[in-house]
Amino acid sequence: MPVLTRLIPSPVVVDIRAGALADLSRLLADQRISTSGKLALAVSDGSGARLRETLASELPGADWFEVRGGTIDAAVSLADSIRGKRYDAVVGLGGGKIIDVTKYAAARVGLPMVAVATNLSHDGICSPVSTLDNDNGRGSYGVPTPIAVVIDLDVIRAAPARFVRAGIGDAVSNLSAIADWELSHRETGEPIDGLAAAMARSAGEAVLRHPGGVGDDGFLGTLAEGLVLSGIAMSISGDTRPSSGACHEISHAFDLLFPRRAAAHGEQVGLGAAFAMHLRGAHEESGLVAETLRRHGLPVLPSEMGFTEAEFAAAVEYAPQTRPGRFTILEHLDLSATDIRDAYADYAKTISS
Repeated sequence: MPVLTRLIPSPVVVDIRAGALADLSRLLADQRISTSGKLALAVSDGSGARLRETLASELPGADWFEVRGGTIDAAVSLADSIRGKRYDAVVGLGGGKIIDVTKYAAARVGLPMVAVATNLSHDGICSPVSTLDNDNGRGSYGVPTPIAVVIDLDVIRAAPARFVRAGIGDAVSNLSAIADWELSHRETGEPIDGLAAAMARSAGEAVLRHPGGVGDDGFLGTLAEGLVLSGIAMSISGDTRPSSGACHEISHAFDLLFPRRAAAHGEQVGLGAAFAMHLRGAHEESGLVAETLRRHGLPVLPSEMGFTEAEFAAAVEYAPQTRPGRFTILEHLDLSATDIRDAYADYAKTISS
């Protein structure tokens, strides 16, 4: 008998609402997550450490580990600390760096991982990827999807607004990434996973068209759901294609060329998405993305991130080298330095008119 459906890797629990942390201990006692209550909790020295004071009494069987920085060394050190101690699961409590470190460490020791996000800075909350700093800059490492995701909107609202805005840029950039995937399908024959593309596109569109702002629970819930759906879309496709195209290549170029000056990931990919949409001739869509970014206080010009036009052009020219083998509008057009400068001048004029 033919297989009529497929299994989709996804969390067994996704809890996105105000006050979700109040039920964290009950969620962790779910028999699918922990049968003994013996848990390893990894926290940052910032938001995670503050929440530890509230949660420690509710999790008497837990051991707490402080993680400093989002590096591969920190992830390996965490894995070494929890190895062989018979934990049921590993919980990452904090921002994107802590969650990425915890995902990698849990994968290294073969334990399920629970992501408890304290901000919405990027779509790695539920993705099968850990992005970690290493000796060569920054690398992406394949990991299992978290077994559960908890996002307390009260905690998110208390985080610096810049972190929420960065998540907006990451979610909206899905639309450019999907357009690049479709372009590659037409030009190179690269297969598209329709379900993954639909989920990533829906996530981006929901954030793009929501009328609320970063202080609105309705908007924060939509953004959180969009970032989780983006992560699941990557799990379905088996790579980052649903959420990463020319927009992310440009961001990676900023990270590599200007490591001490790079802006937040979501700020860079948002700008990259608006420009990539312009390059493919989708001026109306580019304008809509730029309008949404501007409404939420995100940069739409390199000068708003502290870069000159020449530095932006250099990043765009270098961008294809950051993802060898990936085909986007940048590889398709194969622009010269002069072409990029001319395209940027037209983009800046268009979004300012």
